[in-house]
Amino acid sequence: MLRRNHYETAFAAYLQAICVPYVAVNEQRRSQSPWGSLKSVDFVVTPADAQTLLVDVKGRQFPSGARHKQYWRNWTTWDDLRSLARWQDQFGPQALALLGFVYEVTGERAPLPAEELFAFRDRRYAMLAVPVADYVRFARTLSPKWQTVSLPTARFREAARPLTEWLPTGALPLRPAAALGTAAAGN
Repeated sequence: MLRRNHYETAFAAYLQAICVPYVAVNEQRRSQSPWGSLKSVDFVVTPADAQTLLVDVKGRQFPSGARHKQYWRNWTTWDDLRSLARWQDQFGPQALALLGFVYEVTGERAPLPAEELFAFRDRRYAMLAVPVADYVRFARTLSPKWQTVSLPTARFREAARPLTEWLPTGALPLRPAAALGTAAAGN
């Protein structure tokens, strides 16, 4: 985990707030495996009586862009996807690799209802996740040079779910952003 990355710090604070145990992984070095070098996951989340979640956090603003507002940005790299799939194989059938999209909500619209946003250090965050297997199925090349991919907006909105859907029932933030007087969710 990069402590200077506010998205990862907010993700860790969110898990702490809802009392879900996790391990933040030191990302400074890549792991070596029989398949070559693997990018580390950001978090190993271990909720009671549930699958082990292997999460790579993708921090994005919602919306992004100063001149042309862009919603639902969801790009990642093929390296991220390959590495997460390999980690899931290594952890076994009780593990699930997820891309954790942590959106800092900077406008009036949000990807989740206001009561599901998480307030942290005077910012509002929406915690969504997509299983790697679902993401890979519909990924489209964004940049061949940088080996980045993304999902079309409609597909992403179908695949992305609130992180709480993979956590024990009733797990909700203790400090919802609604207390900050924020607007409700939008498209």
